[in-house]
Amino acid sequence: MAIVETKLLTKKYNSFTALKDLNLIIEEGDIFGFIGPNGAGKTTTIRILSTLLAPTAGVAYVDGIDVSKHPYEIKKILGYMPDSFGVYDGMRLREYLDFFGAAYKIPRAKRSAIIDDVLTLTDLTSKADDFVSAFSRGMKQRCCLAKTLLHDPKVLLLDEPASGLDPRARIEMRELLKTLREMGKTILISSHILSELGDMCNKIGIIEHGTLLAAGNYKDILHSLRQDLEVLLEVVEGGDAAAEILASTPGITGVERSGNEFRMDAKLDRVQLADLNTRLVQAGVKVLSFTQDEGDLEDVFLHVTKGGL
Repeated sequence: MAIVETKLLTKKYNSFTALKDLNLIIEEGDIFGFIGPNGAGKTTTIRILSTLLAPTAGVAYVDGIDVSKHPYEIKKILGYMPDSFGVYDGMRLREYLDFFGAAYKIPRAKRSAIIDDVLTLTDLTSKADDFVSAFSRGMKQRCCLAKTLLHDPKVLLLDEPASGLDPRARIEMRELLKTLREMGKTILISSHILSELGDMCNKIGIIEHGTLLAAGNYKDILHSLRQDLEVLLEVVEGGDAAAEILASTPGITGVERSGNEFRMDAKLDRVQLADLNTRLVQAGVKVLSFTQDEGDLEDVFLHVTKGGL
């Protein structure tokens, strides 16, 4: 079931079009990676969904509610974590969360228990009485996410949540987002860090110059873009024999060799690839590995986008 949907969503600033006719569907339980270069329209989309920006044209729905017509209803079910966030000098973490709990109109009697829960979830319990302004960037990101989770939103909009984090903090953030998905949250993450999204997202959307270029399961998108399989072969012995066999095999359209490693483009199905592997072994080639390179988000991104400013 679609929990986030936009129809012909458009945002213009005078003659500049930041977002053009965006049609987007995110289903309940998805972790949706919203990919694009800086200025592509990611943050504009997120701000419209979070009711902070009015669209020029089109409509957007969260859980079936029109974000423009019912902003206060949207804020009850949606959590927004911006790419830059404010912290308050002289305020300890528990005080920071209590302040926002009051802003979310969480009753005082329930607030303390809820704060304890989000501190546990974000692994910040030991920092509850520390000053927020003294936290590292990774800790501040988790602090901001804890604040975003206080009112138990169904949908999370996270704008560049891994930006500026060190490798350990990125891993911790990734594992936390997976936990939130297991809890039933629907998450939209905007980012230009492709390696991070490939590990955590089940769906992606690629946007450039305000236009959505592709959306869906990224492996399905990758397979639809590729005309040939990319196959990797590494041998221990018999490299020359392997090269001769590959060159004479119908359906192999190109071979690149580096020592005993081969990368080939192949118009072959799984049975034909298995037969090729058998031929190599029967010819005395000692095969160390014979695998299909399925590609990654970078392949999809580079194929779909055009680049330029």
